[in-house]
Amino acid sequence: MPSPTAGSIQGLADGSSWPPPARRRRPRRLARRILIGGAVLLLAFAGLSGRLLIWPTQGMPARVDAILTLAGPGNRLPVAVELAREHRASVLVVSQGHLGYGGPCPAPIEGVRIICFDPDPADTRGEAEYLGRLAQRNGWTSIVVVATPEQATRARLLVSRCYPGSVYVLTAPVPQSQVPYQVMYGWGALIKALTLQRAC
Repeated sequence: MPSPTAGSIQGLADGSSWPPPARRRRPRRLARRILIGGAVLLLAFAGLSGRLLIWPTQGMPARVDAILTLAGPGNRLPVAVELAREHRASVLVVSQGHLGYGGPCPAPIEGVRIICFDPDPADTRGEAEYLGRLAQRNGWTSIVVVATPEQATRARLLVSRCYPGSVYVLTAPVPQSQVPYQVMYGWGALIKALTLQRAC
């Protein structure tokens, strides 16, 4: 840093400070910009998390060819069973996950064919692959997937890669205490589906 000039030294003797105030304000302005940029990124992340993992797009028509419920936490199976009892589809497909993690195969429902399976691999991609093969054999043109909110966007993406028909999604709630963990897990799984699991 250059040394003060004679005039500056005189200024110091007069009670003025070195360096000049404009130079001292620069670090403060930089810190303020960093804080504002961080706040904007945090708000964008929160908004995107809400849109994709907490309140995802969902809905279905009056009837579809099949209902698929994915294995995992939350009240997925009761939601799927209720749809079947309302005859929103003639087939209910239940993923039991790895070693029945998705719960027991439901009791018979009049007028509804129930198919329970263990996906291989035991994840959403394995469920999507099984559904794709099953839909092709049965000529299904529309399905609804029952998932939890943090899985809905990813499930729609993976199922659409294995199944060319119309894919709808309905969500089942999870306990509020599990939402933070599920959102963080959902981000990791969604990034994996977008980067590493690009094929059916």
